[in-house]
Amino acid sequence: MRTLWRGSIGFGLVNIPVKLYSAVQSSHLDLDMLDSKDHSRIKFKRVNENTNKEVPYDKIVKGYLVGGQYVILDEHDFEDASPEKTKMIELENFVDLDAINPIYYEISYYAEPEKQGKKAYALLLKALIKSGKAGVARFVFRNTENLCVIHPLGEVLVVTKIRFQEEVRGYEELEVPDISAVSKKELDMGLALIKQFTAEFDIESFKDEYSKDLLKIIKAKAKGKRATVKKLKPREDTSDDLYTQLMQSLDKRKGA
Repeated sequence: MRTLWRGSIGFGLVNIPVKLYSAVQSSHLDLDMLDSKDHSRIKFKRVNENTNKEVPYDKIVKGYLVGGQYVILDEHDFEDASPEKTKMIELENFVDLDAINPIYYEISYYAEPEKQGKKAYALLLKALIKSGKAGVARFVFRNTENLCVIHPLGEVLVVTKIRFQEEVRGYEELEVPDISAVSKKELDMGLALIKQFTAEFDIESFKDEYSKDLLKIIKAKAKGKRATVKKLKPREDTSDDLYTQLMQSLDKRKGA
């Protein structure tokens, strides 16, 4: 794996030198856009919307729209706003991991200790496991300040970037139903259905079936064949009544 960041985790006065590696990868197939005529790759150009002429990269500036006009920013503006380029992930406090709503999670990195930091790394890892806590910290990555949580995963520390509060949109504009409209018997049926489907979470039981089937089709087409892929049959609702649907769901689950 390629090192993406090198620095230290600050645990009180303890300094833990680490390297970060990407902990995730896309399972989607990397498809290229092609011209249907000759299958040449499509390239994108930066074009002036008024002149339709291509603009050289060194002639492009960045701006922010204010009151119908753009305020142009130069490199000094970005430098003034940039956080101090520190190589420290400074732990600010510790929280219960389940207290962080999943909507804040962004992307995760594995933290590997440098040789001189292995004992302190092991201490933090064991302390987090024993306490059931996760550390909240800030760090500078690719010239921007990031919020993160540091938590254990097996025998490794994971640094997971999380969003700031202002990055999460409110839902006040959505039209959502009043939960008081749900009757007690409907709620009891819903709870019973949840209980029937409750199980230990096993991530390995969930596979990216779409990408797997698409790759199967691609390999077959490369050989001049047509792959046979099972299609899910659309579910037919047998009743418009919510309570009846719940009862039928319970009966179907029992039969399975």
